[in-house]
Amino acid sequence: MNARRITDAKAFGRVAVVMGGTSSEREVSLDSGRNVLAALKSRGVDAQPVDGIPALIEALVARRFDRVFNILHGGDGENGVLQGLLDALKVPCTGSGVLGSALSLDKIRTKQVWLALGLPTPRYARLERGGDVEKIARALGLPLIVKPSLEGSSVGVSRVFNPADLPRALELAAGYPGELLIEQLIEGGEYTVGILGAEPLPSIQIVPKGEYYDYHAKYIAEDTQYLCPGLKGGAEKEIKALALDAFKAAGCSGWGRVDIMRDERGHNFLLEVNTTPGMTSHSLVPKAARAVGIDFETLVWRILESSFDRERG
Repeated sequence: MNARRITDAKAFGRVAVVMGGTSSEREVSLDSGRNVLAALKSRGVDAQPVDGIPALIEALVARRFDRVFNILHGGDGENGVLQGLLDALKVPCTGSGVLGSALSLDKIRTKQVWLALGLPTPRYARLERGGDVEKIARALGLPLIVKPSLEGSSVGVSRVFNPADLPRALELAAGYPGELLIEQLIEGGEYTVGILGAEPLPSIQIVPKGEYYDYHAKYIAEDTQYLCPGLKGGAEKEIKALALDAFKAAGCSGWGRVDIMRDERGHNFLLEVNTTPGMTSHSLVPKAARAVGIDFETLVWRILESSFDRERG
């Protein structure tokens, strides 16, 4: 569904930009939220910041807002809790609904849906606390990725090339809630495709200076390269179509980002969907939008427009 086009900022009413929260991605969310808030205000939108869900509930009960721009990263901002609350209160919100949010935050369940539909994703295993990781490593083969199933922004992620590195990787990932995901490491290029409304944006190839695109490379380093579009011709069409299929398969809507690995033979493998991507100076959806002439303020406006689809739903 294409978002309703709004020309008058007053049509949005009073907008709460909910940011921060209590997840491991709090600081990134605050950075994103400040940028979103400034963009909305620059376009005349009556927008105000709200830090976390309890403060938002209080404000909504007091009827201080008509609409929510959700820029909470991870946790209850992306797992369906906030979306269910707003649906119950009949307050329109940006981004995916309950199903898309809850499913896509859980990397394991998302992969199960993709595999059921024949969409490509790296081989994996679910590791319960105290499970036999060495048996899994033998079955999947090295190198591997070890990650928490419910975190984003590369939080708790390790690459394992040697069996001796497994205990440290498990210890890091086990510090976060949820199950652990052990995944085949696809060696090749790392790509991401932003989704805006019902259309994929140009792909971005991520070329970190270090070994891989970790938290430091995402949010701190200034030497990570971003090639946009990341591919050309048929390969670009293919990766964009795959990203859109994966986004829809996970029940997502509004806007988001799909992360993909492309091996040396040109085969694509879906990694995960992010339903509330970063909107910082280093973030990828704004970079892809800019490549097709959509500046940051217009991008934020377009995302807020998508809340009208949730309003009708």
